[in-house]
Amino acid sequence: MDTSEAQVQTDIALGVLGGLSVLYSLLKTASWKRRVASPLIDLETILKFLLFYAGDLGNVFFAVTFGTGLYWLIFFKGQQFVSVLLPLPEQEERFVTYVGCAFGLKAVQFLHKLINQISIDIFFIDWERPKGKEFKSVEGGGATKRIASPVSIWRTYFVANEWNEIQTIRKINPAFQVIAVLFFLEVVGFSNLALRDPSSRLSRDPGSYTAPWSLILRFGVTTATWLVIGFAQMMFFTVFYERYVKDKIKQFVDLCSMSNISVLLMSNRCFGYYIHGRSVHGHADTNMEEINANFKREAENLCGQRGLLPNTDVQTFQIAISSKLRQQYDRILEPLTRRNGPSRLLDSTADSFEQSAKTYHTMNRFLTSTIDHAHPDMDYIVKDKLLLERVIGMELMEPLDKSIFYNDDSHSFSDVLFYGNEASLLIFDTLFFCVVDLGTQDLVLAAILTFVQQTVFQFIRNASGQKNMAAKSLVDKRFLT
Repeated sequence: MDTSEAQVQTDIALGVLGGLSVLYSLLKTASWKRRVASPLIDLETILKFLLFYAGDLGNVFFAVTFGTGLYWLIFFKGQQFVSVLLPLPEQEERFVTYVGCAFGLKAVQFLHKLINQISIDIFFIDWERPKGKEFKSVEGGGATKRIASPVSIWRTYFVANEWNEIQTIRKINPAFQVIAVLFFLEVVGFSNLALRDPSSRLSRDPGSYTAPWSLILRFGVTTATWLVIGFAQMMFFTVFYERYVKDKIKQFVDLCSMSNISVLLMSNRCFGYYIHGRSVHGHADTNMEEINANFKREAENLCGQRGLLPNTDVQTFQIAISSKLRQQYDRILEPLTRRNGPSRLLDSTADSFEQSAKTYHTMNRFLTSTIDHAHPDMDYIVKDKLLLERVIGMELMEPLDKSIFYNDDSHSFSDVLFYGNEASLLIFDTLFFCVVDLGTQDLVLAAILTFVQQTVFQFIRNASGQKNMAAKSLVDKRFLT
């Protein structure tokens, strides 16, 4: 295949896959419209479609450019006799433009996902109930009255801090990724495969003639190296580390059960995730001896299972809630929203804290009673998702009268974390590294800037996510670490 024919094939692939990505983006937009319970096609809908399309089209550009680079790398370096010639430097300009388009579109998708993650609604539902009553003096007089013993808030703070810690965990180690890629390219000599000569030797004699770099080959080598190391890390993390060492996502679900805390996550107005952490022992705020006794009873199957439904152990759900339930949720938060608005009054710190505490307890009572089926007009059903719904990523049944809790053994609530978006992050990091390398012809600089970029966005995600969690969950930010 000559260079002109290769260019035609590349353009055809971009056209076909770009058309398919339009259909996929339309499907995503339709799913989003259903999840926000908005039937109108407005400016926000068009903007959302363009954001979805940017990410999908970015995947198309990346797939085509990576395939092109890999094609020339394999057939040019693998030829026994000179029969395949590389595109000239002038002909590589269009390829570099495609790489730039892929990076720009994936950057838009990354920022879109980042903004969505730091603006989710989250609430920690405390199932703990007072164990007894105590006497408390009445203000303004010497009389006392008997009230319910207060429930400790420390379990909620503990779960909130654990959630804060898993917001930016990934299936790879970013620092190791950068160091490993730089090691194979510079030390092992994979970068020599990007020279414009048919030789596939990794080491070159410093005194011999060195051919100039081919941008297409350089992109193919660096991208292949980055992806192979990244996928190897993901396989190790998934197959070995999570199974035999530590699975932080699963451990967080276990922690919720131990703490008697459930977690409600709303990624869209009427769609989100629910982690059922209600303790099968009734109480979690107790001493060490009773906790150990509870663990022993659970290990010997002398108590109920942890699942939401009786005799089940499914604790994680995708939820599609009714508009009426969402309206009540917003109505409870309305005093705080009005207070934090642009025309808020200058409330004192004490009044502000009192209002937050009151809203927290009201929301907690409402959500616990809703999950206990105490509101027939805002009830829910539990069911499995259809195979078609799983494939297309859209719920076919609208939650008109009742909300729907979909069983979710795959812990897909990680979609609101870095953990559930590893593929997008890996491609974005790959393109960032390659764009810097193609622009500077310096692998060390590309590695340093990529690591800095990863660190900066991790800090932004952590800081913004913690701020959003404190505001939405009504957890005092002074106790978040």
